[in-house]
Amino acid sequence: MMKLIGRLFGESNQKAIESLQPVVDEINALEPEFESLSDAALKAKTDEFRRRMDAGESVDDILPEAFAAVRESAKRNLGQRAFDVQLMGGIVLHQGKIAEMRTGEGKTLVATFAVYLNALAGKGVHVVTVNDYLAKRDPTWMGPIYHGLGISLACLQNNASWRYDPEWAEAEAQAQREKDPDSAPGPADPMRPVSKQEAYATDVTYGTNNEFGFDYLRDNMVRDLSGMVQRDLHYAIVDEVDNILIDEARTPLIISGPARESGQEYRRFAQLARQLKTDVDFTVDEKQRAISLTEDGIGRVERALKISNLYDPQHYALTHFVENAVRAENLYQRDRDYVVRENEVIIVDEFTGRMMQGRRWSDGMHQAVEAKEGVRVQRETITYATITLQNYFRIYEKLAGMTGTAATEAEEFYKIYKLDVVQVPTNMPMVRDDASDLIYKSEAGKYKAVADRVAELHAQGRPALVGTVSIEKSEVLSDLLTRSNIPHQVLNAKQHEREAGVVAQAGRPGAVTVATNMAGRGTDIILGGNPETVDITQEEWQRDHDRIVEAGGLCIIGTERHESRRIDNQLRGRAGRQGDPGSSIFYVSTEDDLIRRFGGERIKGVMNFVGLDEDTPIENRMVSHAVESAQSRVEGTHFEIRKHLVDYDDVVNTHRDVIYQLRGKVIQGEDLRAEITGMMREALAGIVTERLTGDPTNWDIEGFQRDVTQIMPLPPEFADADEMSGMDKGEVGELLEQSAEVLYEDREQQFSPEVMRNLERAVMLQTIDGQWVEHLTAMENMRQGIGLEAAGQRDPLVQYKRQGYEMFSGLMDRINQDVVNTIFRVALNEQPAQQGGRRQAPAEARRPAAAGVAARASAMAGGGTAVSAVAERHGARSAAAGRKKIGRNDPCPCGSGKKYKRCCGR
Repeated sequence: MMKLIGRLFGESNQKAIESLQPVVDEINALEPEFESLSDAALKAKTDEFRRRMDAGESVDDILPEAFAAVRESAKRNLGQRAFDVQLMGGIVLHQGKIAEMRTGEGKTLVATFAVYLNALAGKGVHVVTVNDYLAKRDPTWMGPIYHGLGISLACLQNNASWRYDPEWAEAEAQAQREKDPDSAPGPADPMRPVSKQEAYATDVTYGTNNEFGFDYLRDNMVRDLSGMVQRDLHYAIVDEVDNILIDEARTPLIISGPARESGQEYRRFAQLARQLKTDVDFTVDEKQRAISLTEDGIGRVERALKISNLYDPQHYALTHFVENAVRAENLYQRDRDYVVRENEVIIVDEFTGRMMQGRRWSDGMHQAVEAKEGVRVQRETITYATITLQNYFRIYEKLAGMTGTAATEAEEFYKIYKLDVVQVPTNMPMVRDDASDLIYKSEAGKYKAVADRVAELHAQGRPALVGTVSIEKSEVLSDLLTRSNIPHQVLNAKQHEREAGVVAQAGRPGAVTVATNMAGRGTDIILGGNPETVDITQEEWQRDHDRIVEAGGLCIIGTERHESRRIDNQLRGRAGRQGDPGSSIFYVSTEDDLIRRFGGERIKGVMNFVGLDEDTPIENRMVSHAVESAQSRVEGTHFEIRKHLVDYDDVVNTHRDVIYQLRGKVIQGEDLRAEITGMMREALAGIVTERLTGDPTNWDIEGFQRDVTQIMPLPPEFADADEMSGMDKGEVGELLEQSAEVLYEDREQQFSPEVMRNLERAVMLQTIDGQWVEHLTAMENMRQGIGLEAAGQRDPLVQYKRQGYEMFSGLMDRINQDVVNTIFRVALNEQPAQQGGRRQAPAEARRPAAAGVAARASAMAGGGTAVSAVAERHGARSAAAGRKKIGRNDPCPCGSGKKYKRCCGR
């Protein structure tokens, strides 16, 4: 079946490539015409293309000329002429597909074609990279191409943003020369620091997936339109698309704040977890990364905590602490899943080996690991905003990606993102020799063989890249090489800062580089070293390059099969760029994690039976097939996990879309009066329906009065139950609605229309944000326990959708109710301006119940009036109450019928 699918995919891919050739021929035919243009005329082409698009031409109509312009700009400004296959890759990206192109095929240049074409629309194009280094390197490198065509360009990093501006850089360098004529300044950095808003306002913006995603969430938390940085999400090209959209997609983006302090509890349970024994007190499921307490374990925990039933609902929090502590102790390994640096636990990406600064495991898991390691336990958090990478990137009108390894995940790309994969041919034939796996009986024997092979390669002058699956394994191998006196470099999460420099040297003669899970990805390993970053002459580089080619090129050694074939292929793909020779081989043992979980003991038994020692490997196609079969099963499991994540987040995503659209209306300054008065009419009608049922003699007058005064001052007509008994239900509803409209109009005249609009926005924002945070927490809590529905033969996802719909309906009702209950509970206080233009907040604004609305409305209103919200027992004071002093025995102006001293003056 897999062979059939592969054959069908190959035929489909070939047709896709053949369909691109006529367009490439058209671009090539335009090359002489564009070569004859002056620099100014080439730059003017951008304005011409935009005028033609405004006149009705499509981007597809302009594509051949636009691509010809980019190719010419690259030739003039970078000295690089794009190959035909690179033009093909650019077309694939423009079509909103994934271009699979081997390492060394120049994907960074390929992206500029589709970026330029789609930037002509003026809506902004995002190029998404895997780390901050590439986010700045790539636009700096490709900047001259865009600049030569009059396209503005910027980049984002974690705490800074820049715009490509060579004129500014030259002015800065000139100023430095004038200030210190004897100085010898290096090449000017063309990236000028700018605000994030300016970076997003350019035609093209480079940045990491995390930065784009978090900016989207932050934009939907701002209180004012001026605080937003992103425009509508138009078109994105994702570099290393498999790494970002698949590997990192298992961890959602979360913006959170601190919750209650519970560090002592985590430390207490970390000590308890160390006392529990595997297979006695708990069992471990390595495949699912889960633990289950046994009856003995439950009893031991109950005795330690001095409770009778661990699973009693009142002890839910304790259960959570126990399970997290045992998982942290037994499933989360230091230098594999995380590192400890400067008294902080930092997650390590299991696929790339990179440290994930700022990312934390959720649901208390990170705190449990911190307690295990004895570092400071940071406070748990409350989620303010969250989104999965899948749902963030599906917001873009058009999405594309590029990588060297996508075909094995083509099904997932299509099912989740509706992205097709097109394998673009290499510019030069691939001549790398991929050898069969060598299988050793023990891990010690495997590592000894790897060290011997590396020593051999080093002596031959061949560079070697040795791949490991974890930081721990890379350090074990590094120690072994050190003892063998083999000079080498280690590239893993702990050396992330040195990544580019290490990779630049990895192609030097006899160089040995030990890398964790393809750390260094995004930078080519050039035979002889990268002449732009290695301190050698061109002649020396050419001599070394030829020597390495003659010796066989870069040798890739994998020390363990990864759970994903795609990661193995990424490692292999580092050799054989642009027709260079190279080789790859994997050394595995029956003690490796993957082999051990899927039949390692049986293989080891066979090797013992035939009398093989630890230093003798076997090459067996059946074993290799079993390994690939195991990888396929694990890939399927990971796909299901990611699919499970996105299925559940799709439910929250529909809620998020509605809330963010509602929030957008508020932020953009839409007139909310009609919407709020509509909420008010609905709320008052609901009170009439609920309280005034049946015969008037059975009406719940007291409840009616109480409910109305939660919204607005009680109209005098409803203060007397006897007076109300002479009305019918319709009259009450109509009179109540009219009273609300009159009161609203009075309030607007009292505050002024401008202040009232600002107040409406402040009330809406505080209500939406507060309720949304509670809803996210409730949805997450429900998701944690929804799996129990399966015990009742019910589909957990279906139940999650059903209950989620009910909870969202309740959320919208609560938002409406809170807005209605708050809008009349406000008072204006005239505050004298103080020196420096600052104003003292009114006393009412310092009351906890009202501070949030007061602060935001005051900021929005400006001028000489401070707005404060006053949460009172029976509603807002009337306008008269704000204008004159009220006696303690006077009737309360809220309309309750009580004396002021026994009501609002109490």
